[in-house]
Amino acid sequence: MSAYRIILVGTDGSDSSFRAVDRAAQLAAATGATLLLASAYSPMPERERASAADRLGDLAYKVQGSTPADDALRAARERAVAAGATDIDQIAVEGDAVDVISKLAKERGAELVVIGNRGLNSLAGRILGSVPANLSHRSPCDVLIVHTTDGK
Repeated sequence: MSAYRIILVGTDGSDSSFRAVDRAAQLAAATGATLLLASAYSPMPERERASAADRLGDLAYKVQGSTPADDALRAARERAVAAGATDIDQIAVEGDAVDVISKLAKERGAELVVIGNRGLNSLAGRILGSVPANLSHRSPCDVLIVHTTDGK
């Protein structure tokens, strides 16, 4: 089996996702793989956006469009560089996290998807399905679910 050449890691800016980024970056650094940082986002409904813009004034850009996802990706890149990854790409895509990550894995030829385990043990995750569980079934490649929570 050859080393992974493209490793895709999903991040939403949470501590759990950043721990997955750390692990993916370590793997990319060790194997010389390209690390693709991905963040899925949902657009804010117009009514909520207008309300937030009124309250936030000049800071309204922080909650509009892909800005929160872009912020998460910038922070993830910093962590990846600190973990030793050198070939890093990043992308924010509108849509559901499972759909976005599985589609990017296929389009970009990823051989490994890395994701945190947050949601696997929650009641909502058991009833509705979690991103890690659903991705493990829909990904076109290997999936590494990183233990990023205490399991409670």
